[in-house]
Amino acid sequence: MVDEVAEQMAALRDEDWAIREEAARLLGQLKDPRAVTPLVSLLRDQDRSVREAAMEALRAIGVPAVEALGACLTENDLAVQEAASAILATVADERVITPLLSALRSNDWIVRMHAAQALGRVKSADTVEALIPLLQDRVKAVREESATALAAIGDAAIPCLVQALKHDDWLVRLHAVESLGKARSPRAVEPLLSVLFNDRDSAVREDAVRALGEIGDAQAVDHVCVAMREPGLRTVAVEALGRIGNPCAVPVLIDVVTGAKPPESTRTAVGCGDHWNEELITQGAAVRALGLIGDDRAIPSLVAALSPTHTRAEAAASLAKFGSKVVPVLISLLNDSTDENLRFHVRETLTLVGWRPRQISISRL
Repeated sequence: MVDEVAEQMAALRDEDWAIREEAARLLGQLKDPRAVTPLVSLLRDQDRSVREAAMEALRAIGVPAVEALGACLTENDLAVQEAASAILATVADERVITPLLSALRSNDWIVRMHAAQALGRVKSADTVEALIPLLQDRVKAVREESATALAAIGDAAIPCLVQALKHDDWLVRLHAVESLGKARSPRAVEPLLSVLFNDRDSAVREDAVRALGEIGDAQAVDHVCVAMREPGLRTVAVEALGRIGNPCAVPVLIDVVTGAKPPESTRTAVGCGDHWNEELITQGAAVRALGLIGDDRAIPSLVAALSPTHTRAEAAASLAKFGSKVVPVLISLLNDSTDENLRFHVRETLTLVGWRPRQISISRL
């Protein structure tokens, strides 16, 4: 019987790059652990397409390739380190924690980035202290992947992330806030509220609002409503209330949609002309938020929001989430309105909630 794996492994040494590439591709499909060592050697191949085929094959083989790839992280060839770390970002496990921790100190930012991704996959509490310093890495992609990895680790990372909220560097505080939002732990709510009302940097405060929205804890609702008074935070606060989804926010959001309690001042939206200001953008966000919460008290305000053109599309989409209960009022609007654009959005919403116009009887034709 022909051993296809052995046959393709032999083809990996062919002088023709196309044959090596095809052999690597086929070994990825066969997923035989015997191919790991020769495929790892192809990470040094002079042809890029062969190297990429070897990487995909090692990803496909997965777990049996992990330790060999971990050993590659100590290679002198940075290209091999980059390739190995990129694969480990999708297949790593606890067996390679030690080489991945070393890779976090690499001079190559691509290696650091993929090592952080891999540690996020492993989710070991033992890696938290090594990941925290990367929140101030000079490369944004490394900072972001480290924040994501810390969020994936979860509760074990919360104390270190909370401590990072006090860091002198605003970028560290920013990424710590983002990580706490992604972790979605109720334990992060109080520290994030402190950041919201005390941090000296507006970007950090803005991300604190977003993070509170991601966590979705009802205890943040009143505080986020207070944050709406700050012009730079008003829109993101409205969006956060929608993500939190607590009905307590409905009256506040209705006031935004109807303009019942306008802000003391609002800025012209950049690039939108003098007639378009930030409050109009906030009203659209409030319409979307009411749709996310799904409280019936919002229906009349959402129907009214079909009239202004700047909230029409959002109002139609939000009303569709209420189902058949909006059909009577929308049919009435469809019959009474002469605005064709409004009628289009109403018909679209009716279709989305399952309403169909009656068919004309054949006997009447």
